[in-house]
Amino acid sequence: MKYCETIYQTKRRPTREVLIGPVGVGGSNPVRIQSMTTSSTRDVEATVDQIKRLADAGCEIARVTVQGIKEADACEQIKNELLKNGYLIPVVADIHFYPPAAMRVVDFVDKVRINPGNFVDKRASFKVIEYDDASYAAELERIEEKFTPLVEKCKRLKRSMRIGTNHGSLSDRIMNRYGDTPFGMLESALEFARICRKNDYHEFMFSMKSSNPQVMVQAYRLLVAEMYKLDWDYPLHLGVTEAGQGEDGRIKSAMGIGALLLDGIGDTIRVSLTEDAWCEIDPCKRLVNFAEEYANRPAGKLFVESQRQIENIQRRQVSMPRTVAMHRDGTVIVTLQPKDLNSAELTKNIGCEHKDGQLKLAVSTADGVFLPSIPQDKASQQVLGKLLDAGIGIFTEQTGLSGITALLPLNKAEALWQQQNKKERFALKLVKEESSPIAVKVTDADEGNWEKIAQLKPALIVLSLGSDRLHKARHFFEWLKQNDLKMPVILNFTYSCSQEDLVIQASTECGALLCDGLGEGVWLEGPYQIDFLRQLSFGILQAARMRMVKTDFISCPSCGRTLFDLQDVTKRIKERTAHLPGVKIAIMGCIVNGPGEMADADFGYVGSKPGMIDLYIGKKCVEKDISFAQADDRLVELIKREGRWQELAEASK
Repeated sequence: MKYCETIYQTKRRPTREVLIGPVGVGGSNPVRIQSMTTSSTRDVEATVDQIKRLADAGCEIARVTVQGIKEADACEQIKNELLKNGYLIPVVADIHFYPPAAMRVVDFVDKVRINPGNFVDKRASFKVIEYDDASYAAELERIEEKFTPLVEKCKRLKRSMRIGTNHGSLSDRIMNRYGDTPFGMLESALEFARICRKNDYHEFMFSMKSSNPQVMVQAYRLLVAEMYKLDWDYPLHLGVTEAGQGEDGRIKSAMGIGALLLDGIGDTIRVSLTEDAWCEIDPCKRLVNFAEEYANRPAGKLFVESQRQIENIQRRQVSMPRTVAMHRDGTVIVTLQPKDLNSAELTKNIGCEHKDGQLKLAVSTADGVFLPSIPQDKASQQVLGKLLDAGIGIFTEQTGLSGITALLPLNKAEALWQQQNKKERFALKLVKEESSPIAVKVTDADEGNWEKIAQLKPALIVLSLGSDRLHKARHFFEWLKQNDLKMPVILNFTYSCSQEDLVIQASTECGALLCDGLGEGVWLEGPYQIDFLRQLSFGILQAARMRMVKTDFISCPSCGRTLFDLQDVTKRIKERTAHLPGVKIAIMGCIVNGPGEMADADFGYVGSKPGMIDLYIGKKCVEKDISFAQADDRLVELIKREGRWQELAEASK
C-alpha cells in the first residue's frame, strides 16, 4: 500500500497550495509552524497579546477557540487589533458542536477548523447503536445539509478550512461501523471531504490527531494512501494531541510528527504541550529542521518492501535469547567506561539502589551495560559480580568471559565462528565447552554482508547506523523478515547534537521504527549524561507503547474552553501519581475530547463545568460534579478502589 513518495528517502509528498490568509500551506511552501492560544477568546486583549508573542517566537498560524457567537464576534476585534499592530499572522477559528459559530466567525478569520466527529453529530455516548444502510445514509444526508452552508460560505469568501479528525471525538455512528480505530478516523474525514468536493471547494486540508503516536501515525498513513488512490493532493496538518508536558510531551510529539515528516508527509505542524503556547514553537522548529536535513540527504539503496504492512501494524516475531539479559517489552542498554564502575554515580546512571551490599533493581533500571573492556582490578570485578547477580547484562568487545556477552563487529564474529568450527572439526571433545553468548554489531558498512548473519545465528543483533538511520533500518528489517531471521534487534544510535535536539531526533528515528514493530530495544550513545540517556530510552519505549515504567499522562495543551489551570493541575496530579508504572491518567480541561481520549487512558480527570470535575474509568464517567478542591483526593481514592495504587516504596521495586 503506497502511503509516501519513497520508502528509501525522505521526499516530500506533492500537494496543492492552500492559502490561510497570506500564508501558503502545501505546494512548494516550507512546513509551517502553528500553535493555539490558551486565553478566553472573549478577552480580546489577552488573546491578541498571546498571538503577538506566538508570532514573535516564530509561529506562522495561530488558532483560537470559538465556542459560541460571542467568541466569534470577538475574533473581528482580535483580527483588527493584530493588523493595527502590524501582525499579519493568520487566525484560525476552532469549532466544536456549534455550526452557527462557524457561520459567524468565517466573516472575520482566515480559516475555520471543524471537527467531523462533533460538527453535526452529538457528543459520543459510546453505546452500541445499530445502523442499517438506510439509516446510515440518512445520517450522511443530515451532515451534508448542515455542513454545506459553511462550505459554500468559505468558498464565496475564499476562506480555507481544516477537516480536523480527532481519535478522541469520533461519533457513535462512525464507531459503531468502523470502530474506535484509525479506519474510523479515515472515514470520518472522508465524509466531510466528499461534501467539500461535491461543492467544488478545494481550499481545505486534513488532520488526524490522537494522543497515541502509533494510532496517529497509522491514521495519517491510511489517509495519504487513500488520497493516492483517489488522486487527491490536499495538504496535511500534523499533531499528537494531548501529548503532555516536558520531555515526555516532546518525545510523544516527535515520535508521531517526526515519523511522518521523515516519510515526506506533512505540510504544517503543531506540538501540543501542557505548557505556555509559545513553548511549543521551539520543538516545532527542531522537528522541521531535522526533516529538512533528512530530505537533503542522497537517496539510500533502493529496495522493495513487502513485509511492513501499514494497515496492520504488528511487532516482529523474535526469539528472545535465554543467555542474554533482555526485557520482553523492550530493552535499554547504556554505555559505561571502566572508571564508571567505581563511581558514586553508578547507581544513578543505571537506575538502581545500593542496599545491604547488593544492587536493588527498579522499574527503570538499565537491562544491560556496555563496557569497551573489562577491568581486572578487584573493586571493579566485585561491582561486575553485583551487576550480574542483580540480573543486569554486561556487554563487551572481549570474548570468552563467563556470563558476559561478547559484542563483536560482523567481520570479527565471522572470524571467531570460523575458528570455533575449525576447532570442533579437529579437536576430540569428551565434554562440550560452554561458550559465552555472542551479539553482532551491524553497521552501515555491513550492508553487503548481511547474509553472514544467517550463518552466524547470533543471540542478539545491535543495529548501529550512523546516517539515514530510518531508511537503512527499514531495509535491514525487511531483509531479516524475508529470511525469517528472528534474532532480537537493539537500535544503537549515536548522536552529537544539543540535548534538546537529541530528544527530538532520537524520538523521531527510534520511534518511527518502534511504532512499526521494528526493534526490541534502545541503546543511545553520545556526549550526554548516562542517566539522561537511560531515562530518554525508557521514555521512547513508553511513548511507543512497549514498556511502561512510569505513569503515562495524557494532558491537553489548554485553550479558551479550559475550565481550570491545566499546567497547575497537571503538576499537582503528577506529584501524587507519577509513581504508578503502567497506569494511564488523562487530564482534560474540557469535555471536547475528554470521553474519547479516555479510551486510551485508565482514569480521567475532566473539567465538566466551572469549578467542577468529572472522573472517568476508561470512557465511563463514574463520578460527576466533584468540587475542584476535592477532585485530586477523589482521583487518588478512585485509583485505590480499582486496585491500581501502589505506595511509592513499593512502586520503585
